[in-house]
Amino acid sequence: MNHCGVIQRIEGHTIYVSSARQPACSGCRAKSVCITAHGKEQIIEVTDSSGTFHTNEPVLLEGKDSMEHQAVLLAFLIPLALVAATVFIGTSLQWDEGFSALAGLLLLFPYYIILYFFRDAWKKKFVFTIKKINPE
Repeated sequence: MNHCGVIQRIEGHTIYVSSARQPACSGCRAKSVCITAHGKEQIIEVTDSSGTFHTNEPVLLEGKDSMEHQAVLLAFLIPLALVAATVFIGTSLQWDEGFSALAGLLLLFPYYIILYFFRDAWKKKFVFTIKKINPE
């Protein structure tokens, strides 16, 4: 999982990289493998103590493929399974279909709240490495 981006700011050992598609991406050597969110800006925090990076520098962020799979699982598959299971259980208990669907959707609120409260733990799991892009 690769993102090309531009360093927005550096605070201590934390580098904040904007990964939106920008004019800088057109000249990026890694653009063919870059999977940024089409035009939406994302700020990704990367820890680096090398001191070799500078603000407004184009960089490549690399993450493990397993991170992408875990993100899809957490953001899409588990919520879909929760809603489907709730609707299935609700209809088997002879609830109204509308009520079953509403219950399934309402179940997503605590799920996403739990994800939010554990965001610091997820930051430790979803770690990107940063590399300079060497123009050639």
